[in-house]
Formats: sequence, C-alpha cells, structure tokens
Amino acid sequence: MTTTGRTIISDIEHLADVIDRAYDSGAWDEPEARAAVDAALDLLDRGEVRVAEKAADRRAPAEDRAAPAEDRAAPAEDQGAPASDWHVHQWLKRAILLSFRQRSMTTTEVGPFEYHDKVPVKRGYAAAGVRVVPPAVVRHGAFVERGAVLMPSYVNIGAWVGSGTMVDTWATVGSCAQIGRNVHLAGGVGIGGVLEPPGARPVIVEDDAFIGSRCIVTEGVVVERGAVLGAGVRLTGSIPVIDVTGAEPVTYKGRVPSRAIVVQGTRPKQFPAGTYQVSCALIIAYRSAATDVKVSLNDALREHDVAV
Repeated sequence: MTTTGRTIISDIEHLADVIDRAYDSGAWDEPEARAAVDAALDLLDRGEVRVAEKAADRRAPAEDRAAPAEDRAAPAEDQGAPASDWHVHQWLKRAILLSFRQRSMTTTEVGPFEYHDKVPVKRGYAAAGVRVVPPAVVRHGAFVERGAVLMPSYVNIGAWVGSGTMVDTWATVGSCAQIGRNVHLAGGVGIGGVLEPPGARPVIVEDDAFIGSRCIVTEGVVVERGAVLGAGVRLTGSIPVIDVTGAEPVTYKGRVPSRAIVVQGTRPKQFPAGTYQVSCALIIAYRSAATDVKVSLNDALREHDVAV
C-alpha cells in the first residue's frame, strides 16, 4: 500500500483493524467504525490507497512475453498468474460495504442534475486535472488520476483510473476495478465490478491496454499490459482465451497475456442434445515490444483486420 512513512503505515493498519473488527462483529454503528469508514473512503477518493495493487513483476520481460507462441515454453492450459501478481486489500472493500449500512439516502444537485443516493458524487476535477464531459459520473471513493479523460461514462466506488486513460462514451468502470495508465476503454465497454466476497479480485486492466467497443470484462479478469481486445470480446473468469498463433493452441483463463491481440471466437462443445458453439476468445497476434506503442498498435490492427 502506498505510504510515505511509518506514521502513515501505522494509521492505515489501525484503520484496517477497526474496519475488520466492525465487519466481523457487526458493530458497524459504533462511532469509531463510522470514523474509520469515512477515513478509508476519503483515502480511496484521493488515491492514497487502492483496493488492489500489483506486486513486484517477477515474470519475464515484455519482449519475452510477446514472442510468437511457437517460441514460448507454455503449457497447454495456463490458469494464470494474476492472483499472485495482484494483491487485494479486502479491508477497503469491507469499508465500502459498511458505508452502505452506515449512510442514509440523500439528495445531491450538480448543476441541472439531481441524484438520490447513499454515495456522493466526486468533485474537484479542475484542481485534479481531469477532463470530465457531461454527464459523466464518478462516485466518491473512486480515484481518477491527473490527465485522464472521462467522456459521458460511469466510474463506481472503489475504482482506480490512471493518467492518460480515456473512458469513452457510455463505458462503465465497475466497483473496485483497476484501470491502468494510457488505457483506452472504447465506447460502450463494460468493466465489471465486485464488492463481495471482499477477498475477490476485481477486474484489472493494466497500462497501455486497448479495450474495443462493446467489450465486456468481468469476474476478476486481468488484461495485462499492452493487450488489445477487439470489438465485442466477452471475457469472464471461465471463458478460455486461446492463443492460436502457434502450431498448438495455448489456453489461458482469467487473464489476457501482455501485448496479446484478441478477437471474439467460438469453439464446439458436446452437450446431450448435440454439439453447439460456445464463446471463447482468440489470441491472433502479439504487439511488438520493440517498436513504438502507437505505431505497433495501428499496424497490428490493420494487418489483422481487428475491429475496435
């Protein structure tokens, strides 16, 4: 967790302890619990803490991960390393859940808009250096880093959105989702949220990724750095992501490897009533790590005719 000294660490540890005890005991209405929940949500809102954080990168360099499938020593089925790479601070999710019990419905007016909810809307975009196009909405307790752009869209409580990222028109960022820097969530993208169980990993989209129009990403899927999802790709924790770039398929679940270019696909599955096509996602290429990101992305999309 991001801190600047031992005093802050101690304060955060105390907050976590108070919130965990209130959550486990049901004593959510005690003054100390209320104060701790308010403090935790303010920390989330300022970006001083995050629901999920990435551990030190212990994997191979990006150049190695972007090699063609035939050059990579990969198992036929890879259920993914993201669980060990990303740590979830469940006490922060517990704080959000407790806040719903503690708070009453209130009416908020923002210009011509009126809201009636338990969670206030975020404010102070000019000072934060964030461009927000009406009627985009961010709930208090979500953090949007300086330099991000929000078209008419929605960012839910507990989420984190990095600098240089565009959340495009009618895209939604669900509760506690983590969206990295220089990401593009294209029009109508649905990034799923998760609050319960508190230990569940949220959806994570790492830096420099591109999520094409009308994509749906849910159930704690990790889209690794620089990956590209073509328009309409649907990903859950159980939908296989199949690398078809080599002589033999390589299957991932719960994650999209770094720099992979992915399109929606189907595969046959036998049922008692017959054989039917079920959803999967196909890795059809990898972006080159040796060239400029924008150039390699444009070239890759043109070469492989990927709709975005």
